[in-house]
Amino acid sequence: MKHFITLLDITGDEARHILKRAAKIKKKLKEGKPHRPLEGKTLGMIFDKASTRTRVSFEVGMFQLGGHALFLHSSTTQLGRGEPVEDSARVLSRMVDGIIIRTYGHDVLQRFAEFSTVPVINALTDWTHPCQILADVFTYEEHRDCIKGKTVAWIGDGNNMAHSWINGAVSFGYRLNIACPKNYCPDPRLLDAARTLGAEVTLSASPLAAAKDADLLTTDVWASMGQEKEQAVREKAFADFQVNKTLMHAAHPDALFMHCLPAHRGEEVTGEVIDGSQSVVWDEAENRLHAQKALLEFCLA
Repeated sequence: MKHFITLLDITGDEARHILKRAAKIKKKLKEGKPHRPLEGKTLGMIFDKASTRTRVSFEVGMFQLGGHALFLHSSTTQLGRGEPVEDSARVLSRMVDGIIIRTYGHDVLQRFAEFSTVPVINALTDWTHPCQILADVFTYEEHRDCIKGKTVAWIGDGNNMAHSWINGAVSFGYRLNIACPKNYCPDPRLLDAARTLGAEVTLSASPLAAAKDADLLTTDVWASMGQEKEQAVREKAFADFQVNKTLMHAAHPDALFMHCLPAHRGEEVTGEVIDGSQSVVWDEAENRLHAQKALLEFCLA
């Protein structure tokens, strides 16, 4: 049994295997060939946070793999009425074959996994979002070539997505330039741990410097779920951290743009970039389905 709490819970070779499987699974789907290795399996899906892409991709993916996905919102389960996370983990893992959790506190996910007897997958916490990185790397390599040795520029908040890109630098071997405002940098503990494992990551206060000659530019909203009250403050802090044509021109001529969505045009990215020819955000969104099907196959088959 293997949990997927962060990208570093699997080896680089295992991450590569998942992406190779994602490509084969996607090809089969496009050709109309059934692929149902999870026939008879059930996936419990626990959601504390709102979701579009995560819920649809896991639910549809599980169906296409031959299994069944059960949506459980915290407000309609005993978790929302104060049942200890440990007790819910013990009970649910006796009834389903795998569990995904999309929640706020990373510690909640860790405690659940500790007491679960089936694989637990991180569908997003405030600390990391590893499923998104699998889809993003898969998308980059579909459009270009192997991401190893390439340069990724992260522009914006040092949030869960920034953390996941840092972990991805360990797993996939790309160089990572992070540009973020003062007081919004990634957690230094995670950054130090990744560098110890060989990740090449640079921090900068200059988006232009981070974007220079980059092969991929990516960003996220300035105020994530749960940070809505900080919107006005963050708009001022991040005003110079918008991905626009100036940054795209500083990058490599064939650089791609990605965004994990939902996007706020006119804030973290301009409309001409996200809707432009270098943007692959719609392929990126679709590939959540294929990458997560490969992940489910890896964890549950």
